Amino acid sequence: MLKAGVHGKSSLKGGERLAECTTCHGAHGIVSVQDPRSPVSPLNVIKTCTRCHADASYMRAYNLKLPVDQLEKYRTSVHGVRNAQGDPRAAECASCHGSHDIRPAGDVKSRVYAANLPGTCARCHSDTARMAPYKIPTNQYELYAKSVHGVGLLEKHDLSAPACNDCHGNHGATPPGLESISKVCGTCHALNAELFAASPHKSAFDSRKLPECETCHGNHGIVAATEQLLGNTAETVCTRCHTGTDNVRGFQAAGAMRLITDSLEQETGRARALVQEAEQKGMEISEAKFRLRDVRQSRLEARTMVHAFNEARYREVIVKGRTNAETVAAEASTQIEEYYFRRWGLGISTLLIGLLGVSLYLWLRKIEAPQKDIARRT
Repeated sequence: MLKAGVHGKSSLKGGERLAECTTCHGAHGIVSVQDPRSPVSPLNVIKTCTRCHADASYMRAYNLKLPVDQLEKYRTSVHGVRNAQGDPRAAECASCHGSHDIRPAGDVKSRVYAANLPGTCARCHSDTARMAPYKIPTNQYELYAKSVHGVGLLEKHDLSAPACNDCHGNHGATPPGLESISKVCGTCHALNAELFAASPHKSAFDSRKLPECETCHGNHGIVAATEQLLGNTAETVCTRCHTGTDNVRGFQAAGAMRLITDSLEQETGRARALVQEAEQKGMEISEAKFRLRDVRQSRLEARTMVHAFNEARYREVIVKGRTNAETVAAEASTQIEEYYFRRWGLGISTLLIGLLGVSLYLWLRKIEAPQKDIARRT
């Protein structure tokens, strides 16, 4: 395992400064990792690792990109604080990176590779017995795996989807506070965060000491945002704070915003159905199909604009989408009418041509009848 790890490979490259067994375990006084005297025991391994990793001149010989302030960051984290207090169960270097088979974070076999990291964290955080003294829930991984972030990373293998460390940090990991996690969300969802910061909900949340993004979206079990979150019915998130008797203005605004949202959904569905019908009838509908993208874009803009919690601005986006949807529906309807016009025209033309043919046939027979009588008499 050591040969496959980054330390083993570095040692095999030659040179005077090598990371080998005695570098971590010592030489003559080697004792079990469970022994408090061991340099690789949970309470000592931090110092052992940082003998090299906190030495800028030493690390320069191996990797200029590696930071040398991991120890300082780690000591600010809840893991580092508990470790410094003598808690051997708190996560330390080997807990996340492994011991002999340590690999670079970009290696797909690394424990801290983006797609592997949630499983690495879950080794401790899904262990009920291990977490019991800290009174920490152990269903975070289960919730995350079903979330929009977890599905993106674990099922769709989208490495841009956030893993545990994207929100909680790496060496400086701390439990998410009421403000910190929302600020982290804003690094990816920047426009949403900007709109929320200027909204009336910002001051209301601050006064009640409510977290921002996770109040409505949750934390580990975040699901894909849909229009079903908005409104003033029992199943919507708005009614957690706004009711018909408490915060009535927001309750009414949420209801109004949901109504116009539903109107866009209905108009979009109608437009899409008409486009499909026209296309199935063989009509040229490519321009209308392309315009449907503008309708979809308006729906996406509305999901972002909702964070401003401004009914007028939200309505403006919805109206733009409805206008486009109505235009698409009109174009598709015209093509469908054209299809039936052509069918009726073809039918009538065929009938007229048939009648003309029959008339011509009867007329020819009428002309030919006297000639046949003369022929029979002679």
